[in-house]
Amino acid sequence: MPAKKTSNKTPPDPKQMSFEQAVGELESIIERIEQGEVGLEQSLDEYRRGGMLIKRCRDILDVAEQQIQKMTAQETADE
Repeated sequence: MPAKKTSNKTPPDPKQMSFEQAVGELESIIERIEQGEVGLEQSLDEYRRGGMLIKRCRDILDVAEQQIQKMTAQETADE
């Protein structure tokens, strides 16, 4: 089965994406690769993009974890 052509539209910069947007795009990438919808070259590009999206998600989660730790420490200090 030939690989489907995809849009040449430049994807958004992961650094500007919300957590939900990055996860959603990551899920789409995984689905396209698993379904064989992309050829080898595009699979490699998708894999690289997936790595950037994973880094973005981890960065957002790290910030959220730090905020939770600060709030927890403040609540404990207030008791």
